[in-house]
Amino acid sequence: MKGFVFNIQRFSINDGPGIRTTVFVKGCNLRCRWCHNPESISPKQEIQYFPEKCVMCGKCMEVCPTGAHFINHFGEKVFDRSKCNCCGLCVQNCLYDALIQVGSYMEADEVIETVKKDIEYYRNSGGGVTFSGGEPMLQKEFVKEVFDRTKALGIHNALDTAANVPWGDLEYVLPSVDLVLLDLKAMDSAVHQQATGVPNERILENAVKLSQKEVDIIVRIPVVPGINDTEGNMNKTAEFIKDFKRLARVELLPYHDMGVDKYSSLGKSANEAVFETPSREKMEKLAACFSKHNIAVCVE
Repeated sequence: MKGFVFNIQRFSINDGPGIRTTVFVKGCNLRCRWCHNPESISPKQEIQYFPEKCVMCGKCMEVCPTGAHFINHFGEKVFDRSKCNCCGLCVQNCLYDALIQVGSYMEADEVIETVKKDIEYYRNSGGGVTFSGGEPMLQKEFVKEVFDRTKALGIHNALDTAANVPWGDLEYVLPSVDLVLLDLKAMDSAVHQQATGVPNERILENAVKLSQKEVDIIVRIPVVPGINDTEGNMNKTAEFIKDFKRLARVELLPYHDMGVDKYSSLGKSANEAVFETPSREKMEKLAACFSKHNIAVCVE
């Protein structure tokens, strides 16, 4: 079984408890305006181009079969994406990491071998493996195969999902899942639609069903000014989740702009991805909306 992956990050400490290996799959069915991993959105291979790293050695132009790389009449190096077939020859011949291919097919065996390298760290720290994305549930067969095998090895499995999939897909993988990192963006469906491209009814229905299963849940909320950073939204979220029987905690994640430069590297505009970073005072005030319901909450 193959999956489409754009990164595997070892020694991760932000995707569940302990030291973890996070497998990032490529492809997402949300279009969050603040997305800090724009390379995760498309289900196809892409090439990132970082012109500031280019020394104009000409290697990419020599090997490109479609003429996508050239020097224009201003003497500038140009990458014409409309001509690119993503063959990867330019990436293979770039010595300066100005060109990077995003997305590759990996066998479950390859993922398992990478995960197993750090099994002692998982055991000593209470960590494990996390599937993130993108949206991992768009590759449920691949996720299930890896999780079934890591569970058999005694490794803790965490699934990071926005839950915007049919309930049957989630139910299919849950027997091998120990923890769901449930991403909730906004409680108002119209706001959710405007911010992510989809309404939230299915997500909330799935969240309720997840809360009734024997699986731990951490609710993660990206806090984005002008989108969902109101006490009203957080109070509604707290009311919604307060009776989840295996809710471990809520994590409030302040917007950051570390992903903005990735947009231009993919030939995309970052105009809608730029927001202010909320202050610590603001984050603490929003956290209090959960504390008053006796919900454990942390600000990242």
